[in-house]
Amino acid sequence: MVLLQAKVMSKKAKLEAKIRNNPKNVSLIEFEALINLYGEIKMGSKHAKAEIGESTLTYKRVNPIPPEYVEDLLEIIDSL
Repeated sequence: MVLLQAKVMSKKAKLEAKIRNNPKNVSLIEFEALINLYGEIKMGSKHAKAEIGESTLTYKRVNPIPPEYVEDLLEIIDSL
């Protein structure tokens, strides 16, 4: 069980490090994968909402994700 948790944590850390190193070139799939690691996605009629803890980030589902959304997501993660 401990080995499985270590493997999951390393994937989480790798994805987060990749996004932090290059926030200007993040795919929609990577962005939403990071959201799902820390919270959940709720789909709206026009925009999706990332709910992480008590914070909500509304974003447009485009590929690649605009850097402003990535930076906002990283700020929310840092505040946890």
